[in-house]
Amino acid sequence: MFSPGDITAILLTLKLATVVTVLLILLGTPLAWWLARTRSWWKRPVAAVVALPLVLPPTVIGFYLLVAMGPDGPLGRVTETLGLGLLPFTFPGLVVASLIYSMPFVIQPLHTAFEAVGDPPLEAAATLGAGPVDRFFTVAVPLARPGFVTGAILGFAHTIGEFGVVLMIGGSIPGETRVVSVQIYDHVQAFDYARAHWLSGVLLVFAFVVLLALYAFQPTRARR
Repeated sequence: MFSPGDITAILLTLKLATVVTVLLILLGTPLAWWLARTRSWWKRPVAAVVALPLVLPPTVIGFYLLVAMGPDGPLGRVTETLGLGLLPFTFPGLVVASLIYSMPFVIQPLHTAFEAVGDPPLEAAATLGAGPVDRFFTVAVPLARPGFVTGAILGFAHTIGEFGVVLMIGGSIPGETRVVSVQIYDHVQAFDYARAHWLSGVLLVFAFVVLLALYAFQPTRARR
């Protein structure tokens, strides 16, 4: 059914999606909170930058990331100065590219959830002596839990299904950068449609289950 290369690609994809989702939750939460609370003029430009991956072709994002992380790019110079080498065609490079490409799928649900919290619960906590950090972790985060769930599911699922960006940044190195979507592409290129069918079917079922879970979760959230 699945070849050893298929299994390796599946495990690598799950590893990539897990790392990217955790990092996006950790890094995206402060940004989403700032977007939900700030009145700064910078809110709109920053929100537009966050949403860019929704409208830009993956090849455009992949191209500019490849230039930025290359030997003459600003990020490439930084990583080489730090002794980390160049990121293209490595797993860390895939992580960086996936962080940017999946960013709106995590930050936007968090932004919406934090906005829905509103001022009254935070003001009530402030009258009881809770400081800003305390109010954030004990009031805002619990009330925004649906946004965290939605963002984590969407971010994980979107990273699983990436193709254009990961192909341009990672190529197709077995065990290092060859994720499921690239493995399917390689099977099709080799006219091995049977294996391509198996892997494509797995992604199709996975996508359906994710969407079904989200649609089942939203009515429950609405009732609450």
